[in-house]
Amino acid sequence: MKTITYNTYLEAVNDFKWSIPPHLNMAEQVCDRWADTDPNRVAIIEAFDPDHPQDIPYADLRAMADGLAWHLLDMGVQQGDRVGVLRSQSAWTAAAHIAIWKLGAISIPLFKLFGPDALATRLQDSDTRIVITDPQGHRGLENATWDCVVPETLNLGKRRFDTVQTQSQDPAVLIYTSGTTGAPKGALHAHRVLTGHLPGVEMSHNGLGHAGDCLWTPADWAWIGGLFDVLMPGLALGVPVVAARADKFSPSYCHDVLSKLPIKNVFFPPTALRMLKAHEFSAQGLRTVGSGGEPLGAEMLAWGRRALGVDINEFYGQTECNMVASSASFWFDPKPGCIGKAVPGFELAVLDQDGHPSLDEGDVAIRKGAASMMLGYWNKPEQTQAKFKGDWMLTGDRGIWDGDYLRFVGREDDVITSAGYRIGPSEIEDCILQHAAVATVGVVGKPDPLRTEIVKAYVVLKPDFLPNDDLRDDIINHVKQKLTLYSYPRELAFLDALPMTVTGKVIRKDLRARAIRETETTS
Repeated sequence: MKTITYNTYLEAVNDFKWSIPPHLNMAEQVCDRWADTDPNRVAIIEAFDPDHPQDIPYADLRAMADGLAWHLLDMGVQQGDRVGVLRSQSAWTAAAHIAIWKLGAISIPLFKLFGPDALATRLQDSDTRIVITDPQGHRGLENATWDCVVPETLNLGKRRFDTVQTQSQDPAVLIYTSGTTGAPKGALHAHRVLTGHLPGVEMSHNGLGHAGDCLWTPADWAWIGGLFDVLMPGLALGVPVVAARADKFSPSYCHDVLSKLPIKNVFFPPTALRMLKAHEFSAQGLRTVGSGGEPLGAEMLAWGRRALGVDINEFYGQTECNMVASSASFWFDPKPGCIGKAVPGFELAVLDQDGHPSLDEGDVAIRKGAASMMLGYWNKPEQTQAKFKGDWMLTGDRGIWDGDYLRFVGREDDVITSAGYRIGPSEIEDCILQHAAVATVGVVGKPDPLRTEIVKAYVVLKPDFLPNDDLRDDIINHVKQKLTLYSYPRELAFLDALPMTVTGKVIRKDLRARAIRETETTS
């Protein structure tokens, strides 16, 4: 299954060829194939308590997925139907996606941090009626209109379920991503998406699949970074994946996990790395550490060598087309400020304003046809079309070439990058506007040394309300309860008026400039 077998980066770029069969189903890639050929091989190590881990072999994972697939079939799930997966890290989370794919249906990863409004937005947009969850998630959905399936409570049979034959281009997974306008958009991916991720995942882990390799990330598996940068590639490559995620990341918990489990390969979001560095964390025995979501600087890379004993390999992508650029210390030295080189099989460009490749700063773009590229946004043909310019998919990021290294400059849009999450301001603004005291609001990212950015809200109150600390806390708590625990405003300021265009739109760039000035004033 390995796709990176070259001795040098140049060999890989020159010789790499995609091998995507016309018929492909990810359930076979990540489970059935291994269960047939090496059933006792460890697929997942469940370590909810790091002192008492439990090995889940591929045979057991398939039995779980098969039983759940039969149950979903009995509930009426058919090929093309959407089924939500509202779970954190566990073997049942993996089995849920596999079961859905076995039916030819489409899985929708959902964060446990989502509040009722955030869940409703995604489930209603995708016309989803069934959600696979856990007991905690079921309690949160008891009064909802969606049917809940809690696998742990079911008496599932042991019958083998024959995975349906799907095309590599058939839809398989719908991952919602936040944008700057409107509700979150669902990026629809085909069964080829996992194959498209493998070269970049292997590259960022210096040839993942060495003897003794074992993967872990503290990132949630509902995020594309957890699901397709760690869980599914590990299962496809036969590399054990550790399921261990605390409600809140901490260096002490990280130490427990790394010291008590056979982990050799880790994906750390940048915020986790900054927290570890701030606590003078160190670890031994790791073979590789990857990081993506935000660029790391020279100081962080140097710390990684000292404290973790490895070069941190940065990688780059987005929900619409992931793992397109990466560092790979076994092939070339990292260059601070750059996010690596193009992954073999992907063609990247920096486009000028006319859409032509340029050596100057411009729009980072990916050539159409990339294996991990989305089929399109769910039920949004106009927004899908706007994502492309000619033969290129626009990432919305600005960059410049430094030789054959891609240097990240910044985002073109207003999406806030906080702790590795991409957060759309529109959804937060809509939520804040539901508060009885709020007249208008603008949400932007404010620079932050730990999280890259924090969510900052600027609020204009209705005439009958006066600004005070209690009201500020009440508005923030309103967002916490309605949306997600990573997207609430960590700062909120009251203004008499917001900067507006003549058509009544908030001028976010003016608010961002204000937030930057605030940062400079307090630093």
